[in-house]
Amino acid sequence: MIDILIVEDNKELCGLLCDFLRMENYTVSIAETGEKALSLYEKYGARLVLLDINLPELDGFAVCGKIRQNDNTPIIMLTARTDKEDKLNGILAGADDYIEKPYDIDILIAKIKGIFKRRLALDVISEGDISLNIANETVTKRGVPVDVASKEFEILRLLIENKGQTLNKEFLFNRVWGADSESELQTLTVHIKWLRQKIEDDPKNPSKIITVWGRGYRWGN
Repeated sequence: MIDILIVEDNKELCGLLCDFLRMENYTVSIAETGEKALSLYEKYGARLVLLDINLPELDGFAVCGKIRQNDNTPIIMLTARTDKEDKLNGILAGADDYIEKPYDIDILIAKIKGIFKRRLALDVISEGDISLNIANETVTKRGVPVDVASKEFEILRLLIENKGQTLNKEFLFNRVWGADSESELQTLTVHIKWLRQKIEDDPKNPSKIITVWGRGYRWGN
């Protein structure tokens, strides 16, 4: 998963912002259209999205809404549009912050660092007897450490963060391994089996990781 996805059709501005963020040791991907942004996000995911509103074809509001259908990834809208209505639309679409152009790069980076710091501080996710520590990628069951591999942790995190929603196999595979991976979809099935053996009371009759036949997997009933 990349740290930051920049969605901006101004190549000069996008390149400058990308350079500053990489100097801060963030991994960054760039999309110049809304369609490409959604494609990259589906394949690789992102821990934060910097999103322009004025994009060719699919605008920033639509991109934000699409991401919000499945994920709670932080989204900061960057735009020259200053109308109150635009700001309200951005918030209603699910944006976490709205920054007007031209913006001070130092202030933007400070906001980004603040978001990551808050999420790390809060990123101990508990669901029933399972707890995930996002900062160090560890899992406990009833307080006892569970030895999980990195890919298993990512699968578990996605399922728990989207509790009650069925995540299809292709979505899970692309988010964890990446669409360009040479691994096969069957790899996901194997990792799900391993996870069940580690966290389920009865792996043969799972109550945590539920198979939704013909679609994918869901956390809980």
